[in-house]
Amino acid sequence: MALSDLTLAECWAYRPELAVPEDLDAFWERTLRADEPAAATYEPVETGLTQIRTHAVTVAGYGGEPVHGWLHLPADATGPLPCVVEYLGYGRGRGLPHEKLFWAAAGFAHLIMDTRGQGWSAAPGATADPDRYPAGTVPGFLTRGVTSPDDFYYRRLITDAVRFAQAAGDHPAIDADRVAVTGISQGGGLSLAVAALVPGVAAAMPDVPFLCDFRRGVQVAGAGPYGEITEYLALYRDRAGQVFRTLSYVDAAVLAPRATAPALFSIAMMDRTCPPSTCFAAYHRYGGDKEVRVYEFNDHEGGTAHQQVEQLTWLGKLFGR
Repeated sequence: MALSDLTLAECWAYRPELAVPEDLDAFWERTLRADEPAAATYEPVETGLTQIRTHAVTVAGYGGEPVHGWLHLPADATGPLPCVVEYLGYGRGRGLPHEKLFWAAAGFAHLIMDTRGQGWSAAPGATADPDRYPAGTVPGFLTRGVTSPDDFYYRRLITDAVRFAQAAGDHPAIDADRVAVTGISQGGGLSLAVAALVPGVAAAMPDVPFLCDFRRGVQVAGAGPYGEITEYLALYRDRAGQVFRTLSYVDAAVLAPRATAPALFSIAMMDRTCPPSTCFAAYHRYGGDKEVRVYEFNDHEGGTAHQQVEQLTWLGKLFGR
């Protein structure tokens, strides 16, 4: 494995001029105002675990459509808890309720969002995405509705993510002033978008984030979903301007300057799926206080367990634990 993108020194200097739609703020204000958030529902789940209580969660996402998830709480917790809202990587669903216990074991509330229409790779999903797409999309999700910002899949998914962050702050066991958002890859991009669109978010922890600096990602990624755009435009040669304009509305690097919460990034220098230059584009443009952990010799797995330790230490200091 070797570098397939810029060197670390070049990434520190890489600060692209990204196209920002003139109606970006109006687009997201209209999108998020369209539906009043409904109260989330929580159903206790029997897992056999004695130290963690789990609930099956349903939140009204884009268009009021039900989005599922899990809420983990330490069994002996008293008083409102700090919360980590987690968004999942591309292709992953919420999985089984006992699979992700790290944050609850550390004393946090942990709210996990299922990903609409996904759940075919590492873990199954439970949330449908209504069939509303014309013929001609490349298999995957990055080209679903990509000719129009209003129809684009990621408009719906980012709205779902916003609703989960808002639902966390409304739960009686959660301290609304200490809600952090996190995720790996696609989940990292969603956490950046939510930090930009939800003023009450207290922290963001994007790991090797996807959905950043789309044009460069399409040009240099050697693996993963950016290639869906390449395939699509190789066939629909006259749509490049239209496609990249749609992508700019959900580009986490475009949205990043609107975020104000402290952030801890991770970036892997040998990442072929989310090239490090695209992640640095979001990092450089991020509007709040920020730190980054760089893994020079890792591919898209990034820091994994090492980064969890970094996050736990960083978030514990931020939240006064």
